[in-house]
Amino acid sequence: MKILHTADWHVGKTLRGRSRADEHRAVLDEIIAIAEEEVVDLVLVAGDQFDRAVPTPESEQIVYDALLRLAQTGAQVVVIAGNHDNPRRLSAVRPLLELADITAASRVTPPDKGGVLHLATASGETACIALFPFQSKRGIVRAEALMTGDPDDHQKEYADRCRAIARALCTGFAADTVNLVVAHLTVVGAMAGGGERTAHIFDYYVPADIFPVEAHYVALGHIHKPQRIPGRCPIRYAGSPFALDFGEAHGEHSVILIEAETGKPARIERVPLKSGRALTTIRGSSLELEQLAGTTGDDFLRVIVEEAPLPGLAERVRDMFPQVVDVIVSRPGETAAEPETIDPSELRDPQTQFQRYIRERGIEGEELVKLFGELLEDEYASATT
Repeated sequence: MKILHTADWHVGKTLRGRSRADEHRAVLDEIIAIAEEEVVDLVLVAGDQFDRAVPTPESEQIVYDALLRLAQTGAQVVVIAGNHDNPRRLSAVRPLLELADITAASRVTPPDKGGVLHLATASGETACIALFPFQSKRGIVRAEALMTGDPDDHQKEYADRCRAIARALCTGFAADTVNLVVAHLTVVGAMAGGGERTAHIFDYYVPADIFPVEAHYVALGHIHKPQRIPGRCPIRYAGSPFALDFGEAHGEHSVILIEAETGKPARIERVPLKSGRALTTIRGSSLELEQLAGTTGDDFLRVIVEEAPLPGLAERVRDMFPQVVDVIVSRPGETAAEPETIDPSELRDPQTQFQRYIRERGIEGEELVKLFGELLEDEYASATT
């Protein structure tokens, strides 16, 4: 059985108001071409198809067209909801997707109510697939406990519940099936890619040993850096298909191909993706930057100007580099204070702004930040219900 694993498309993501729609179309074309060329039996899309809970019509057109075209390659397609996706919207279109042989899972459900799939593939083997969409802590830890209890106890409760969910979903793994998990989770040991929603990365995590040794492969979404997680079975993040913001400096973008059969270990190959524009940071004085003008191709640029601020300086830089997205003026000797420790793409994110506010005022507020994050999540949940 040949399987393609992809995740974290984040269609609808913009870069300071610049659309990435054409890049998304190009990279999804590339993924579809790989599925067709490799004649895959099964495509696993591990969450965060969209970048926001209420996507634009253009974003919906891009995502659903890509899913339909993946199904037209002859593969069976399985898609789960991530933390950026709206589970109600995915549930609403599920009956239509099923007509095209696409299975969509919006929430964690019991094995006998859709939480586990048994799919016969063209290879002649049957895939047993445990579906583990994003599970919010809000659905596990009660609000009053979050306000009064110990955060370590909250995390343990979350991890224990996820372990119980994984155990229930994987109970049916058998020796005569290819056993797969597709999940949108943070697993201990993962290295963040730089563009993830921090509140859902650091406060929502599970140990790798929740996945059983009987699993041929665990297809993960949520972390944007492609990577292998040590565990009792093969566990992988596919990562984002191209650089979504300047925080993603790892430079690795791919899908994963898996060949699996009963009774044998899976063979795993990472296939690089080439679509999408590079996001590049350059720095120097005005004179040094002038020497780089015309050498950066069509890369989106973040330019750090290392000299005293002057009227019209940012405009001069933008004239030199038409593809500039950010211009940051850093006084000589202030390199340690440049805002590069904070992902500029998140400056409009309320949680990042709150963290900056209390840090700039010398407030010790780790617990305050966590509570603020929970309030944000509750507001996000109420907006999507």
